[in-house]
Amino acid sequence: MNIALIGATGFIGSRLLAELGRRDHQVTAIVRNPEKVPASAGVTARKGDVFDRDALATLLAGHDAVISAVHFSASDPAVLLAAVKQSGVKRYLVVGGAGSLEVAPGVKLFDTREFPAIYLDEARKGGAYLELLKAETALDWSFLSPSALIEPGARTGKFRLGKDQLLADANGRSAISAEDYAVALVDELEKPAHSRQRFTVGY
Repeated sequence: MNIALIGATGFIGSRLLAELGRRDHQVTAIVRNPEKVPASAGVTARKGDVFDRDALATLLAGHDAVISAVHFSASDPAVLLAAVKQSGVKRYLVVGGAGSLEVAPGVKLFDTREFPAIYLDEARKGGAYLELLKAETALDWSFLSPSALIEPGARTGKFRLGKDQLLADANGRSAISAEDYAVALVDELEKPAHSRQRFTVGY
């Protein structure tokens, strides 16, 4: 497929870029600094501004799908969503956060006392963006939340998927490698199973 990847040089974006390339997709890597995009067959780097709706919509137009891997606190959800809709691309996948996942009925991870204050603003904005997407009917969107801990690691391809509840293993650890997160998101791109839904991935 021909994919537009916004934020292709970030922590998750760079893993997604590698995973998309591994599966022979054509990627337009939309970033602030195109020179930072690793040269690779099938990858075209483009300079883009997530706050410029019209210019971003032009960059996105003509692709089979858009993947957004930008921080919620470093973008304007309304502008980003408007750009995707204006582009005419219907399939939209979003790199989400874990904060809005439920740890108990009606209790989200970012509502707990243990949630790190340094990530609270980003987590709440991610939750707000998810609510914005839930009201969206023009796009075929999916929002993938990672487990509580996401860090560099192995690409195993072995993980569990869930919906709105935080996943944890038998020892109570909630984790996923950034590499396996990328596998799960590209799996969803290729074989959609969570249309207009949030889902999560963990070990």
